[in-house]
Amino acid sequence: MMESEPTESSHPAADVTQHVGYLIKRAQAALRSAMDKVLRAHGLTVPQYATLELLALRPGMSNAELARATFVTRQSGSVVLRGLQEAGLITRPATADHGRALPTHLTEEGHRRLAAVQAAVYAIESRMVEAIPPQRLPALLADLDRLATALEE
Repeated sequence: MMESEPTESSHPAADVTQHVGYLIKRAQAALRSAMDKVLRAHGLTVPQYATLELLALRPGMSNAELARATFVTRQSGSVVLRGLQEAGLITRPATADHGRALPTHLTEEGHRRLAAVQAAVYAIESRMVEAIPPQRLPALLADLDRLATALEE
């Protein structure tokens, strides 16, 4: 059996664990894991929580809008909405007034559940942000936005 020879890399970081994409994914995985833990105690998943947050901010969003904003497929978004509706956290009309979009709204219980879990989720973000010198945070946020924009083009 022949061993493959190492290929020469044109990447400035020889170690894959120092690549920008790897480090972003590592941070995202750590965030997701921490969020999963606190949300599980409230009977929510990360996509369900994100949906509740968005609906509190922008009531009436459609399934397609929510799916895009929570980074899931339309099919997965439908499953998330169905679960939230069955739990009594959102309402959606049976039929659309016009077009096909069904506007979604939080119920009173949805607002209560969101309020109950927000402090725990915001504490996770605070733990992340505290690891960065405050004067560097605006630049980091701008850089992350530019990275996403560069790949969306």
